[in-house]
Amino acid sequence: MEHDGTIRRVEAAVGRSLMQIALDGSVQGILGDCGGSCSCATCHGYIDAAWSDRLPPVSETEAFMLEGVPQPRETSRLCCQIRMTAELDGLTVHLPEEQV
Repeated sequence: MEHDGTIRRVEAAVGRSLMQIALDGSVQGILGDCGGSCSCATCHGYIDAAWSDRLPPVSETEAFMLEGVPQPRETSRLCCQIRMTAELDGLTVHLPEEQV
């Protein structure tokens, strides 16, 4: 979901990162400047809390990068660090306004 509430549905291939899926789907607000190497935080998103228990844990590197985002939340994640699985079908990610 874009920062203004616009809902975007995109097809997501299993195994691809949410960042790659967003870029492939021309989702505004996901830049992925570092190409998915967890070194820029331009793929920051807020994961809907209902999905948090299905995600891999936050790594130390991801946690460090999230410290630098303008408006972190408890549900903040870097989309490059989450790979699509069948269990994530229907996942909702809200995008921060600062990434427009």
